[in-house]
Amino acid sequence: MNRPNISRENYQTYVWFRQAAERGDAYAQFNLGLMYKKGDCIERDYAQAFEWLRQAALQGLAFAQNHLGALYYNGRGVDKCDAEAAYWFRHAAEQGDASAQQNLGQMYKKGRGVGQNHELALAWFYRAAEQGISSAQSLLAECYLAGNGAPVNYPLAMAWFRKAAVQGEAQAQLNLGLMYKRGLGVDASDAQALCWFRQAAAQGNPMAQRQLGVAYAEGQGVRIDPLRAFAWLQRAAEQGEKDAQFNLGVMLANGQGVQQDEARAIGWYLRSAEQGHVMAQYNLGSMYANGRGVPRDELRALDWYRRAADQGAPNAQFNVGVIYATGQGVQKDEAQAARWYRIAAEQGDASAQNNLGVLYANGQGVPQDDNLAVYWYSQAAEQGHALAQYNLGGMYSSGRGVARDTVRSYMWMLLAADAGDETASANKSIAARRLTPSEIGSALDLSRQWQMTHSAH
Repeated sequence: MNRPNISRENYQTYVWFRQAAERGDAYAQFNLGLMYKKGDCIERDYAQAFEWLRQAALQGLAFAQNHLGALYYNGRGVDKCDAEAAYWFRHAAEQGDASAQQNLGQMYKKGRGVGQNHELALAWFYRAAEQGISSAQSLLAECYLAGNGAPVNYPLAMAWFRKAAVQGEAQAQLNLGLMYKRGLGVDASDAQALCWFRQAAAQGNPMAQRQLGVAYAEGQGVRIDPLRAFAWLQRAAEQGEKDAQFNLGVMLANGQGVQQDEARAIGWYLRSAEQGHVMAQYNLGSMYANGRGVPRDELRALDWYRRAADQGAPNAQFNVGVIYATGQGVQKDEAQAARWYRIAAEQGDASAQNNLGVLYANGQGVPQDDNLAVYWYSQAAEQGHALAQYNLGGMYSSGRGVARDTVRSYMWMLLAADAGDETASANKSIAARRLTPSEIGSALDLSRQWQMTHSAH
């Protein structure tokens, strides 16, 4: 027998296992395979681990079957194969191996090696959870929380999360905290939420660390403490938690409780944005567009706005439209501007609705159409957009796309002025000279009614 790279004191143990394994002892084969898999007292060797675990698994040893499935799942010592992984997990699970039951549940949950089936995933998680496996209890609770494999059941979710949490399962502690924070199946309690977040955070759970950071930043169950907020957010961010990275960027960019440092903000926004955080992408675009923390770079601004826009962010879609409409760093393209304004407008972005109305009114990038101009101005005006209200008033004044109505024209001008539009404020007295006292009174009544109706919302 060639002697492996192993310490003298562990060599005899290895010899015993090896000799027994070569005689066909399944437990020795399993233990030898596990030594090679974990690098326990011997140099790790996944190929050797696979060979010995396979021999034990073929003899029906459930522990070996589960570990063999894991090697297939991760592609260690053998080509990765989800079907083989599921096959061996099932053999072990049916013998009652709790870890294999959880692993098989994960395969059904993700649809790896088997057809996705949430009901079977829940069933296997339940069998493992009943054996006291805390991670399976947490996964089972997630099924009840999300309604995967069974109807949503908050009491059952909380009960299983609690069983896992008291065993120290960090993910369960986090989820239990979130249920208390959001009042899911229980009276909302920031104090209870913080209790569970602290336990998970102490174990290094980055999402719990972020929750603590947000609590200190916003005073949720604790006094506002920007320094503690920053410290917890930084712990989470350094582990790659993208929401915490975004939060840090916001604090640094705006000097919220910490010294303003736009260059550091850029760094955190970038790490978050590269993970797909849509608001980090938007803010990064804004920083490049305005030269905050970095030299102004319109092409990079467009790139980051575009990434956020492609994820459906209407404010980013609007800004992409503005860039094409004005030709900031790109060739002016009013058709592209109209396209992006429309995408944002259809999501309810008032600024995009107004600008799309302008394009239709002027026939820029789209066929000239006063009716559509009025439609989009109206959509934005009803949301309180001051410039759209002024523009809509102009359409009523001239009778473009709508019957001429000087009372409604003045009403929208009054609302625009109240909302802060400087042009409306400067012109309302001029417009009033063309109206009778009765018409002015009617416009004032309509504007007050509009404000009362909309303030109720």
